Amino acid sequence: MFGTAAIGSMVLALVACGGGSSPAAESPDGVDLRMTVWTSNKDQLALFNSIADAYRAEHPGVRRITFDSLPFADYNSTLTTQIAGGNTPDLAWMGDISHDLIAAKALVPLTGKLKGTAGWDYGDLVDSVTAEFSRDGELYAYPFSNSPFALYVNNDLLAKAGQTAGKGELSWEQVSKIGGAVHAKTGKAGFVIRDFDYSGWNMLGTVWPGWGASAWNADGTQCGMNSDQMVSAFQFLHNAIYVDKSMPGPGVKADFFAGDSAFTIAQVSRATLLDGAFKYSIHPLPTGPSGKYSVIGQAGVGVLKSSKHVPQATEFLAYLTNPANAAKLAQYFPPPRKSLLTGAKLAAVNKKLSAAQLQAVVIDQLNGAVTLPNHTKPAEISQKGKAALDAIWAEDADIKSVLGKTCDALQPLLK
Repeated sequence: MFGTAAIGSMVLALVACGGGSSPAAESPDGVDLRMTVWTSNKDQLALFNSIADAYRAEHPGVRRITFDSLPFADYNSTLTTQIAGGNTPDLAWMGDISHDLIAAKALVPLTGKLKGTAGWDYGDLVDSVTAEFSRDGELYAYPFSNSPFALYVNNDLLAKAGQTAGKGELSWEQVSKIGGAVHAKTGKAGFVIRDFDYSGWNMLGTVWPGWGASAWNADGTQCGMNSDQMVSAFQFLHNAIYVDKSMPGPGVKADFFAGDSAFTIAQVSRATLLDGAFKYSIHPLPTGPSGKYSVIGQAGVGVLKSSKHVPQATEFLAYLTNPANAAKLAQYFPPPRKSLLTGAKLAAVNKKLSAAQLQAVVIDQLNGAVTLPNHTKPAEISQKGKAALDAIWAEDADIKSVLGKTCDALQPLLK
């Protein structure tokens, strides 16, 4: 993935410098639009297709709209390979590749179009969630999903171990203590950080803000992995593995949603995986020594400049994200619109969590939330970071030394 992604970034730069393809004229039969996504969920795809069908009924010049599902693990490399090979999608979802796409000027500016679309209501967007996809006051991708990370609790598993999470706030110390007790009594895992698996190390960005740590400074120019706060955060994780026995060690798999752990940290949108097999509750992220904090995972959708149908693709994006369709998408993806951000409105389309739960873990967490670490060259940073951090998961690891070497590896890649 590293090689392809790096090559893809260079291709994006070349596309941007060359201005991309000129918009193609409509054929007598109309144009076809293609949008890459990383979901394969049949219900989500059915919703997207229903919105596309309604759009085509009103726009006969668009013959077909296809949602191209790409595997999440290979999404960035596949997208850049498509662009390099001249098979550019018209629209694309984007996560950590967004910084590269924006820096390469590979995305169509959206602010003017969205502000000029009747009834779209640009002022309804929450400023704090548009920042990740904006540069110099211009929006380049609509942040359709803004899902806070939360603490899920398997209350049945806790009960078997004679433990309870209560209804108030939990601290990381409490989570590790309770998780260790569950593991000792049942053999199940205490807590897992979903999608971490000792490879996606940026997922630990859901933990270390509780210690006031960050992977790099605000403008992304200085590594923060060797700070005292980060050392303390990793010391907690190390103790959870080797002292409290509350966090599974390397090579041990545990899926909370299959009943394998007492707690998990996962996005609120993952609630769709709850199938009623056990009693559960959901809380905001545990507090750390620095107090309360919140983290959101975001996904945006933008139009590629190298699309052959930029005007039509931009028009469809405005339709896909208008207030009515944003309300429909809120069933799966927490929206960026203030008018939709109430627990009651989200509960109207979310069948897994109550209005009170959604208020607590979504609405109350958005203001002031930080995002997972995101930077240009995400594939290279991910690879270098993992290679350096692998040494920290040994029982006798020198945590401060390993984190110092991690910064040595990452600093050259930062701006």
